[in-house]
Amino acid sequence: RPASLVVADFGCGDCTLAASVRNQVHCFDLLPLSPRVTVCDMAKVPLAAESVDVAVFCLALMGTNLQEILGEANRVLKLRGTLMVAEVASRFEDIRAFLKAMMQLGFRTVSKDLSSSYFYLLEFAKTGPARPDPVPGLRLLPCLYKRR
Repeated sequence: RPASLVVADFGCGDCTLAASVRNQVHCFDLLPLSPRVTVCDMAKVPLAAESVDVAVFCLALMGTNLQEILGEANRVLKLRGTLMVAEVASRFEDIRAFLKAMMQLGFRTVSKDLSSSYFYLLEFAKTGPARPDPVPGLRLLPCLYKRR
């Protein structure tokens, strides 16, 4: 993607994404693992509406307020902006219901890579504002860690 695109990394961890691209990346997380992190609730990031081109959630949809977090991504994304979600495959109880719920949050599915049994990679485009009503099907299971 062009370096001119502005990115918001929700749940950025140690800012690996920001360090690996030339784009301006706004880094948000609950813990400051890097000086680049803006510590905040991902449902209320300090960005203007429609100010970013790409929003990223990489193993970061951990909050119980999933609709508010994804609604915030919608708020800060420009119309037709890109939302990238990489998440543990086992967290999706019903991927079709999740994708349908994303439509109600103002996103169209652009691509989905469900080929891995460990991780799903989903790409969405913003089509309009999120609906404020509760969205059925927007559910992720807790992460289960196996002892090896």
